[in-house]
Parts: sequence; C-alpha cells; structure tokens
Amino acid sequence: MPKIVEVLPDKESLIQRSLTLVMEKLQAALDARGHCTIALSGGSTPKPLYEQLATQSLPWDKVQVFWGDERYVPADHADNNARMARQAWLDLVPMPPANIHPMPTDGADPAADAQRYEGHLREFFHTQPGEFPTLDVVLLGIGDDGHTASLFPHTQALQVCDRLITVGEKDGQPRLTFTVPLINQAACVVFIVSDASKRPALTQVFAPIADNESYPSRLIQPQGELYWLLDAAAGLELNQKG
Repeated sequence: MPKIVEVLPDKESLIQRSLTLVMEKLQAALDARGHCTIALSGGSTPKPLYEQLATQSLPWDKVQVFWGDERYVPADHADNNARMARQAWLDLVPMPPANIHPMPTDGADPAADAQRYEGHLREFFHTQPGEFPTLDVVLLGIGDDGHTASLFPHTQALQVCDRLITVGEKDGQPRLTFTVPLINQAACVVFIVSDASKRPALTQVFAPIADNESYPSRLIQPQGELYWLLDAAAGLELNQKG
C-alpha cells in the first residue's frame, strides 16, 4: 500500500492533524470490533498529541495501549516512555489499569524482559509462534540518524524477523523494541516528524534507493496504511519536490 505523505505548516498543525487521524482510526476500529489497540512512541514530538488525546471523548475501557519501544530504565525514570504517556494522557482519563501494557524494564535481563513482553502480546492477541498480531495504530517517530522505535542503524535488532519483541541498543544502552515485522503487520502506521534536524535522514528514507541498514525507517512498509505526517521544518525538501 503506498505511503501517504502530508506536510503541515507548523508543529501545532502537525499535532492537530495527528490527533484527527488517530481518533479516526481508533473510532473505525471501535465501530468495527468494539475495541481498539494502539502502540505509542516516545520522545518529545508526540507528547502534545497525548495531551490532546486526554481531552477527547472515547470509551476508554475499550482502548488497549501498548508501546513500540522503551528505554531500559525503571518505570518512574524521567526517560521512561510509558511514564511520559501516563502523565500526559493515560492518568487523566478513566482507562482501566489492565488496558495499559507497558514494556517490563524492571529486571536485570533485557532479553528475558523482551521475551516476557512478547509472551504477553501473544496471550493478549491469541497468536501462535510464527504469527504476528495486527495492531490498529502504531505511532512512530524518526531520529536524526534515521532510526525508528529502537531500531538503530547497523544493529542486530534490524535482522530479527521471527520475534515480536527484541533488544535494541544505542550507545551501549539496551532498549526493548517492536521488531520490523510486528510493526509492518499493523493496520495503520503513523510517523509523526518535527524539526529541521530530520531532513537529511528523511531524504535518505524517501530516496528510491538507499541503505536500509543505515536508515532503518526505510524498513517500515506495513501491510496496512502508512502515513508520514511532517511539519514544514522537517518536510521542506519533500514539499519542494512534491
């Protein structure tokens, strides 16, 4: 399915468009099945989106929240993605605690915790080994180096195709992350990208030919829909070409 690229005038417009799109996809899943699933991203860009989601009216008991990646730090650590999402959104709406599925980072063994979260996903989605569950929405960002989730350039995590969760690594620090095939099984993947610093990586990610190992975001080619939502600072060159 071809990717849909939208360049918004500024960061505020980017967040509003992201909010509209996410609400549309969640509501469609709710209408179709009575419940919906979303995987969140970390970093600073989606925080205002989460703050906006906290003001929306949804049947929160029907929404199941996961994370596409997590730094291997305690749940109360300032760098913890789940902590940020709880403070900005999840703690502010009547969502049952059982509907929130943070990655376990409280052990001393990232590989074991990755396996534990994979087991949790398989149990929740009722999938067998070799099967990949389909999340309704997966939110992603992109780093200045072209990484997404915790799939960093030239790391072993990029090669993992038989697991749902693996261990990513940046500067010697482990992280838990969705694998490429799990992300690509999603019904809808939404990249939310802000800031001029992303332009060099985006040029490579959108190039007809480039190195996937060097720019892992190129590997995200879901069987469902793929949206790239960019503010003008990030999407300047792409907008000019378009």
